[in-house]
Amino acid sequence: MFLRWILWLFFIMEELQARHRKEQRDLQSKITQKKRSATKKTRKGVNDECANLERELKERQEQELSEVNGETHTNGVTASETDEAAEESETVEIDGKGTSGTEKSTKNFPIPASTEASQDPDSALPTRKPNRAKARLARRAAEQDALIAQAAQEAANLPDLREQERAQMLGEFQKRGLREKEIRADGHCLYSAVADQMEQLGLGLKPTIAHKAVEGADPNKISLPGYKAVRAAAAEYIVQNADDFAPFLEEPLDQYVHKVKETGEWGGQLELMALAKTYGVEINVLQGGGRVEKIEPKAKIEDNGKKIWLAYYRHGFGLGEHYNSLRKAP
Repeated sequence: MFLRWILWLFFIMEELQARHRKEQRDLQSKITQKKRSATKKTRKGVNDECANLERELKERQEQELSEVNGETHTNGVTASETDEAAEESETVEIDGKGTSGTEKSTKNFPIPASTEASQDPDSALPTRKPNRAKARLARRAAEQDALIAQAAQEAANLPDLREQERAQMLGEFQKRGLREKEIRADGHCLYSAVADQMEQLGLGLKPTIAHKAVEGADPNKISLPGYKAVRAAAAEYIVQNADDFAPFLEEPLDQYVHKVKETGEWGGQLELMALAKTYGVEINVLQGGGRVEKIEPKAKIEDNGKKIWLAYYRHGFGLGEHYNSLRKAP
């Protein structure tokens, strides 16, 4: 029974941490967009706003984690502290003094006959009762410490998903004659990995992206990061084939396309489909356990080198799902 509770708590924490990572990614995309659109006059205000957003998200996430751990917060005070204060207020101090410091009548605390007969004047004073509230709090704290220790022991015996996935991927790389090019985990990893693969195959990127002219610069020599071109290519294909994508979206098409093209929103299956068809390449996504997800272009291609390989991780990186580029081993 206890193990079932521990596993339930473990999965609740996994889901909460996954949601926190997504909220962090979404906030990072939002902050990036705000800072890019800021002017010299508004930059300080935008920076302050972004700092407040990050602080509020951090505080809320810390509070949610505390609640899962049994430390519910109420106006900055934990529930255990509130209970302690309440129980302390219920404890009667039998010392002849009230809480206000005024002397109270002791007629409600009759002195036993044996005490009355005592020659020692101190023995006539009532005996102080044990503080039951503190005893209960100490007992609860001890029980919670024991549960935490047992949970930590059982959690230590759970499989390390990150290490397992990494070992599986390394085995697959060796088996298939591939080596890994690590891509920065910044929200653009899928697009950066595809750009790296296209560059390795000498296939080039499209489309030519319209951009603001830089004063005094040759417009023919202005270049953008590869991931921007790949993002634009995916967004353009989705717009041109809206009927194929709209049924799978949970938001209006224009908002979705804006995220693909202009923000740090992470890419997935839909974007891979759009890129395979745009560039006319077969995209092979290698996952832990040796599974390969193939996304083919409009027409099945022959083995002419127009295949690209990506490594897909579920557990290997701090912010969650991640793509790396795979090249042929020398």
